Amino acid sequence: MITVREANDLPEAQFVALLGGVYEHSPWVAQRAARGRPHASFEALVDAMHQAVLQAPPDAQLALIRAHPELIGKLAPIAQITDESRSEQASAGLDRSTEPQMEEMRELNRRYRERFGFPFIVAVRGLSRDQIVARIRERTARTREQEFEECLAEIGKIARLRLADRIQEG
Repeated sequence: MITVREANDLPEAQFVALLGGVYEHSPWVAQRAARGRPHASFEALVDAMHQAVLQAPPDAQLALIRAHPELIGKLAPIAQITDESRSEQASAGLDRSTEPQMEEMRELNRRYRERFGFPFIVAVRGLSRDQIVARIRERTARTREQEFEECLAEIGKIARLRLADRIQEG
């Protein structure tokens, strides 16, 4: 783990290498945040990265959302799941789902993706499998616009947690 000051001092390529995985398969977010250095604090870095997402064109935002794997535990394609996603899903017990639970999650994911055209995204750290299932059921009733915004907000939460694993104040 390094400090914000140390991250600020890294060459852009190293900064992106360090933080490029914070936003799933989307190093462009770290590239944009690198251009805004120095960041005064951890919170400023979090905000700079989130603002890079919010200021991106809608097609880039959609690509970011679609870069996330569906929450289906063991059945998600290995190549699609980053180490961070695998660990986060395991923390919610999704890797220990029974076959009926996995089938339920596959069906919920299918309905959600069919309705919105992108995967269900939620910051799973600290949530139980039952809480995740309740959220996907609740959110499937929303509009596409509401869910698009909610996915970006959840991605921001995920990124904050991932940044906290890499960067400390100072």
